Amino acid sequence: MGALFSAGPNKECQDLESSFKDYIKNFREERKIISQETILLIESRLTRGDIQGTHSLISGILERIDNVPLNIAVTGESGSGKSTFVNSLRGLGHEEEDAAPVGVEETTIERTPYKHPNFPNVTIWDLPGIGTTNFQPKDYLENVKFGEYDFFIIVSATRFRKNDLDLAKVIKAMKKNFYFVRTKVDFDLQNEQEFKPTTYVREKVIEEIRNKSLKEFQKNNIEPQIFLISNKDLSAFDFPILMDTLLKDLPAQKRHMFTLSLPKITEAAIDRKRDSLQQIVWLEAFKAGVLATFPMVGIIKDNDVEKLKASLHQYQVHFGVDDASLQSLAKDLRVPVEELKAVIKSPYLFDTEQDQTIGEKLLKCLEVFCSANGGLLATGLYFRKIFYLQFHFLDTVTSDAKVLLKEAYSRKH
Repeated sequence: MGALFSAGPNKECQDLESSFKDYIKNFREERKIISQETILLIESRLTRGDIQGTHSLISGILERIDNVPLNIAVTGESGSGKSTFVNSLRGLGHEEEDAAPVGVEETTIERTPYKHPNFPNVTIWDLPGIGTTNFQPKDYLENVKFGEYDFFIIVSATRFRKNDLDLAKVIKAMKKNFYFVRTKVDFDLQNEQEFKPTTYVREKVIEEIRNKSLKEFQKNNIEPQIFLISNKDLSAFDFPILMDTLLKDLPAQKRHMFTLSLPKITEAAIDRKRDSLQQIVWLEAFKAGVLATFPMVGIIKDNDVEKLKASLHQYQVHFGVDDASLQSLAKDLRVPVEELKAVIKSPYLFDTEQDQTIGEKLLKCLEVFCSANGGLLATGLYFRKIFYLQFHFLDTVTSDAKVLLKEAYSRKH
């Protein structure tokens, strides 16, 4: 190990640098949770043979990623579906504890913070619609503490009004990102089909709604992306596109927490969460590996088992496969929770046969995982078994989340 602390680069450092570059390039730019500047800084330290500096740098990155705050401002007039949208971003139903009140007449000019139930660093601020206040756009932004938000979402259920357009102009002038969301598109389609059954064409109606909104903005020299959504079915229309756009526009260090906080409405959203968590696991493994290489030998210790149990539970919560989430889904689908558990694997990863220890079971999981993934995950870098098993657990929970998504879809349609 002493060779790793020698002045200047050596074979071990070159292997580590090559491993780092090979792994990072697996992810598209908009999915990376560390910036290109940080990536180059890590590579530079490895090139110089600065192992201790690399370890400290990665440790700091991981700590910041876990603690970075994200503040999202949502504004719109009363009745626009704003509160429902806030709850949707938080993965909450209207009747759940701490949900934003829906269907209540807006009478306050105070902003209201709503923490994400699983990620307290993510706060969604329900702002009063500018049409419900006496403030001009600039004064309005000052009153709701404009500088605290990472971006703004302006919500409307019918058409965007002059106040919305004026607000967007001021936000743009202050160099903040804003996005227009047109809600209740499902109601528009339903009404159109009911009143014009012989001429109704779904795609044509959607195009008309989008073009009508765009014309309002073009008259005011604004060229926005407009996202059409249904709060009742987030997987329909533009909600997934909106989430992709927000993630792409966010700084890299804020993507991880936002990715984990988003609702699991499509397989793509589930894969995005897996990619983000994979990077965390790999960075933790890499951080351990730069100070000491560990061949895959030895037994799995009790404290390793406890760490793995904690990691598995965390993944299950992130993907909605934990006991509480399964109970909620079973209630929503009106099926016994045992029926859902029967189609997934992660709840049984620590179950063992009578003559088998947990350590032996985990080693068997490790053997299967490595054979399926071609052995070492990074050339020249030995990961401890605990990291391989975390990857295995993450893959299992990801698969479970997709199975439950399909199960819920098939039962509801």
